[in-house]
Amino acid sequence: MGFNLFRRGLSEQERAVGDRLPPGQYVTEKWPVLHYGGVPRVNMATWDFKLTGLVEEPVTLTYDQILAMPRKTVTSDVHCVTRWSLFDSEWEGIPIQEILQLVRLKPQATHVMVHAEQGFTANLSLDDLIRDPNMLVDKRNGEPISAEHGWPLRLFVPHLYFWKSAKWLRGLEFMAGDRPGFWEQYGYHMRGEPWAEERYGWQ
Repeated sequence: MGFNLFRRGLSEQERAVGDRLPPGQYVTEKWPVLHYGGVPRVNMATWDFKLTGLVEEPVTLTYDQILAMPRKTVTSDVHCVTRWSLFDSEWEGIPIQEILQLVRLKPQATHVMVHAEQGFTANLSLDDLIRDPNMLVDKRNGEPISAEHGWPLRLFVPHLYFWKSAKWLRGLEFMAGDRPGFWEQYGYHMRGEPWAEERYGWQ
């Protein structure tokens, strides 16, 4: 990825971290707020998280059950399809491996539909979901994430563009084969890998 160092128009900071900056991205120290529609009002008395689809038995978790699960902290960069990259944030939450231990997947399961508030969805391959850094996060840099950034829970999949890390998470549906989520239906890439600039499906 060293060719990034020679792209014209980069700031001094961006040149210094060129090997960490995917093509077409710029470095920001802020965490921009971007989402479709308004911030949902979440009723924590009725909030739950569901694991459904190609599982032997579906599972529904309360927020208290989620909070009681083992946690970890990861320092990671994230990259948005709108071209900003945020470096070296500390993210805290429940490892995806802990969540997957709660269900037995059927052998046909190859993909996941991520379900969030207001009907939002995002699709992932199972291989992309189960990577070690991935979590259900509720804190960044030691502080609870704000409602605008997905509180009470958002997915964290840092190796893909950040729209795949869906805000206001409500469940994972395991599927045989892939199908487009919300933004993918509007032309966004089915996978969204930053280093390959997989921004749009027609690429």
